[in-house]
Amino acid sequence: MSTTEPTSPLPASLPTTPLAIPDYRKFWIARFFSVVATSGMVVILGYQLYDVARGEYGMSIAEAAFQLGLLGLAQFLPLFLLTPIAGLVADRFDRRNVAGLAMCIDLTVALTLALTTGSNLLSLPLLFGLAALHGTARVFIGPALSSIAPNVVPAALMPKAVAINSMAWQIGSVGGPAMAGLLFAAHPTMPYWTSTALLALAAACTFIIRRLPPPESNRDAHPVRQIREGLSFVWNDRFLLGCVTLDLFAVLLGGATALLPVFARDILLIDGQPVGANGLGIMRAMPGLGAALVAFVLARHPITNNVGNKMLLGVVVFGLFTVGFGLSTNFYLSLLMLIGIGAGDMVSVFIRSTLVQLHTPDAVRGRVSSISGLAVSASNELGEMQSGVAAALLGAVGAAVFGGLGAIAVTAAWFFLFPELKAVRTFAARYR
Repeated sequence: MSTTEPTSPLPASLPTTPLAIPDYRKFWIARFFSVVATSGMVVILGYQLYDVARGEYGMSIAEAAFQLGLLGLAQFLPLFLLTPIAGLVADRFDRRNVAGLAMCIDLTVALTLALTTGSNLLSLPLLFGLAALHGTARVFIGPALSSIAPNVVPAALMPKAVAINSMAWQIGSVGGPAMAGLLFAAHPTMPYWTSTALLALAAACTFIIRRLPPPESNRDAHPVRQIREGLSFVWNDRFLLGCVTLDLFAVLLGGATALLPVFARDILLIDGQPVGANGLGIMRAMPGLGAALVAFVLARHPITNNVGNKMLLGVVVFGLFTVGFGLSTNFYLSLLMLIGIGAGDMVSVFIRSTLVQLHTPDAVRGRVSSISGLAVSASNELGEMQSGVAAALLGAVGAAVFGGLGAIAVTAAWFFLFPELKAVRTFAARYR
């Protein structure tokens, strides 16, 4: 593996934007459609689970909030168990086929939810089972799809590509929940039928990307040794280890968005009435809106200096706005706090994603992406579990405040434990 100097200006023969590359456009569309579909589907699934727990099972607010935590755990367990295998699959097989087939699994989840919702057959075991199947699909989509971009985009364009990737993710995260909330209000099955159609389109766009054969070095190596190599690579690289664990522990504690169904149904009011499913869709979209606005700015004016400290600062901003959301009793102020949560998180995610891609050789990129994806999913899904437990003990407000303060404390600790993070000044491609 050869080292390189920091990214240089683009040669005249190269495009000035990743969107000029046909395969990247297909990748971007697939990513966007899949995020719109799954983010909306998961939000409505969570709302239905909370509503079924409160209505059909007669649970208290605390008990139903704990079920939301268990929902996060149900999505995380497949990720925890299958991540090493998913990373290996992404490095040994054509990544577009791996991602496309996994999207078809998510399509099956959406179709099942549409049919069972329409037939009034929802139950907690069914919802937990479908959440676990969604987690299984995600564990294969993540490393395979995220590893496609570096294969079709020149290294010099990767910072812009990461920002545009994030726009797909964040715009989808805005539009998906908001659209799902409105569709759910019109008819409970409509969000799921829409997700089914969008996932079919996403899978189709993924399959028509040019063939991406795995690196030659991965074809004959023993699978167990390859899994061990991926884990060892991250563990022995303190920079990568710091990036991955920062996201893991900071967002693990700051997972206030898991409690949004509680705030929508039982805490935040408009004219004396709970904001309900429509309010939930709007709230769930606000972090994505904040992140999309930041991603748009970064796509035009990428961060180029002092990137390590700015990554850490983004997590601090995320924690501060999480505390603000927990303390807010006004629906519209809560929306602003959620926008701030997404904006702070986007700065950190943009820098971390770019650095991880540029600091990882292609031969292990799928495995490293799967480990990074596990950390992200652990922080999200286990963060939901932590938030559910904390809400049962401290109440939803106390859990959100505790989580935001915890994210700030983790960032302060990582500032000293991993000096490699703050030492990074620019985006330098360590590997081709």
